[in-house]
Amino acid sequence: MQLQDKTIIITGASSGIGGAAALLFAAEGANVVLGARRGAELDQIAGQINQSNGHAVTLAGDVQDEEFAAALVALAQSEFGGLDGAFNNAATVGDLGPIPDMSAKNWRLVMRTNLDSAFYAAKHQIPALRARGGGSIVFTSSFVGHTVGLPSMGAYAASKAGLIGLTQVLAAEHGPEGIRVNTLLPGGTKTAMAGDDPQYHEFVAGLHALKRMAEPREIAQAALFLVSDQASFVTGSALIADGGNSINKT
Repeated sequence: MQLQDKTIIITGASSGIGGAAALLFAAEGANVVLGARRGAELDQIAGQINQSNGHAVTLAGDVQDEEFAAALVALAQSEFGGLDGAFNNAATVGDLGPIPDMSAKNWRLVMRTNLDSAFYAAKHQIPALRARGGGSIVFTSSFVGHTVGLPSMGAYAASKAGLIGLTQVLAAEHGPEGIRVNTLLPGGTKTAMAGDDPQYHEFVAGLHALKRMAEPREIAQAALFLVSDQASFVTGSALIADGGNSINKT
């Protein structure tokens, strides 16, 4: 029970990696505060957790809004007495295409969802973690923009690379307070974001040294490590869990 009696916020928790993390963290003893835009799907996952004697509460909202970040922290405090960690996982790819053809509207959407949301999360989560004497924040970044530049993904790459820089500064600023901050870089994962085209999945699988895509639970397990005390001396890192995508040339 790596998260016994700890309270963890998870965003993007209605499906995919976030949904898998919600189930895994709860099974490891955490009280989970689940956030996403789709309330019905959130409630379904929370229902599974609560029916299994876990503890989950939900709040539907958009990570683009600072008020949502504040409300998730307030919910953790009111329901469970405080906050011990967060897995800030919600993201969007946006419309794909070369930068000269990309609209400013799409650029801003991707930045608001992927990077501005991280600023809002840290701004409100860090004081709550400080009040508990420390804790752990994990952001979901990507190998895209870190080890690989995939064509047509300029906005996504820029936003995800920005998360790594933010992570490093937050880790340096708040390490003396016992607050660890890390970034998780998944490889291709079988989520709704990846679509359901078998030919596309086969192509993506071939980019990885393991020649397959990840299951959401596999990425959630890496997030569990970073959130838990198993990673007590890990901060400011960009943990690559990409099935060898970054090093594969075959």
